[in-house]
Amino acid sequence: MLTLPPTKSSRETVLAAMRAARDRDAKWQEGKTFSLVYYAGDEILQLLKDAYALFFSENGLNPMAFPSLNKFETEVVAMTAALLGGDEETVGNMTSGGTESILMAVKAAREWARVNLPHITAPEILLPASAHPAFDKAAHYFSLQAVHVPITADFRADIAAMRAAITPNTILLVGSAPTYPHGIVDPIAELATLARERAILFHVDACVGGFMLPFVRKLGYPVPDFDFRVPGVTSISVDLHKYAYAAKGASVILYRNRALRRHQFFVHTDWAGGIYASPTMTGTRPGGAIAAAWAILNFLGEEGYLALNDTVMKTVTKLRAGINAIEGLRVLGDPAMSILAIGSDALNIYEVADEMTARGWLIDRQQFPPSLHLTVTHAHAASADQFLADLADAAARARRFSFAKFANTLQVGAARAAARVLPPRVMSALTARVSALTGAGVPKRSAAMYGMMASLPNRGDVNELVLDVLDRLTRPED
Repeated sequence: MLTLPPTKSSRETVLAAMRAARDRDAKWQEGKTFSLVYYAGDEILQLLKDAYALFFSENGLNPMAFPSLNKFETEVVAMTAALLGGDEETVGNMTSGGTESILMAVKAAREWARVNLPHITAPEILLPASAHPAFDKAAHYFSLQAVHVPITADFRADIAAMRAAITPNTILLVGSAPTYPHGIVDPIAELATLARERAILFHVDACVGGFMLPFVRKLGYPVPDFDFRVPGVTSISVDLHKYAYAAKGASVILYRNRALRRHQFFVHTDWAGGIYASPTMTGTRPGGAIAAAWAILNFLGEEGYLALNDTVMKTVTKLRAGINAIEGLRVLGDPAMSILAIGSDALNIYEVADEMTARGWLIDRQQFPPSLHLTVTHAHAASADQFLADLADAAARARRFSFAKFANTLQVGAARAAARVLPPRVMSALTARVSALTGAGVPKRSAAMYGMMASLPNRGDVNELVLDVLDRLTRPED
């Protein structure tokens, strides 16, 4: 068992050990990582570090102790609301990330329903199948039923199916702008109309698109209506540490009015330590993340974001054309911005991913259908040509595998954690368990892993495998 070191270490020794550990991490500065990190250049990175460091020790828990943080948060929320069609009635708070923002929206919906729909004893939230799992997490945490509705062939929420799935217990509808797996904006106006007809709430998950789509529209690209300009939209989540290029973790949850937001708050007045009030999920809130978000919004302004997004969308145009020109590959659906999914009807797409991993690219594997995920950022402008060249070569090599057609019929995959490069000890344990469950040999690459997992008799086995991954990831190295 790892214990606390018995003696002190020098500053240099500690930092050297940390740098050595970082050498195994994804090299996101090189533009070869297509998720997790949103990098817009060293000038912006340094600004974020400086702003964060200025408020490194401050705590957003008590705005009276740190009025500067209260000012920063209030102004960040106001600027975000204005960008997304809000007005003087629109309010919100900063959170630690998209998941917390979604948790808050669902918690507020539950509390709203308890007041306005008290006859509902088993509340449900209605989700397109492409909605982020954070909604399922929220339903799990807050004792709600998450109802999943199939999407259309073009990866959009199915309006007819959503209408048919509404029951007297439905309290909240959800749409995405865009969906994370495929980059498709759901039919927000139609979904909002459904919610208004039933007098229930409607949340737009714009975590990935909230700070991108408004600028994409101003640049002349077609973007459907998705924000508070749509009647019936009652709340919106938008991440700042994605396309606002803020430091992690920074997100915003917005509500159409104060009455809705009150259902988000938690207050306890009978504690010996005094009155405890918390607007969001967390108590302690890192001041650095709030300060850095304020800094980047003011540093870039509309002019800066338009310039960044112009570069991103030109890169997306190049990538879409290049991917579709490669034999056997295609971009799925018609993405509205810079989230793309690469699929194939002829190749084992996971073999393509393995080939790209061997060339140093970090690309997430997806399922339903099998595909590869790209989140295109400013950093990829410099690496797009190399990516397309490597992708063409990877596709050519994947065509040589005899089981390609079979593998593309698979409709299951590992959790995203298992789809990325795991520590050797974790991957070894995971593949051994898959082999034991399937009776097959130990897989050498992720494509074989996905194929073996497809043969498991039920999804419960897959869940257990993923739980093993999470468990082992929290153990120190052997």
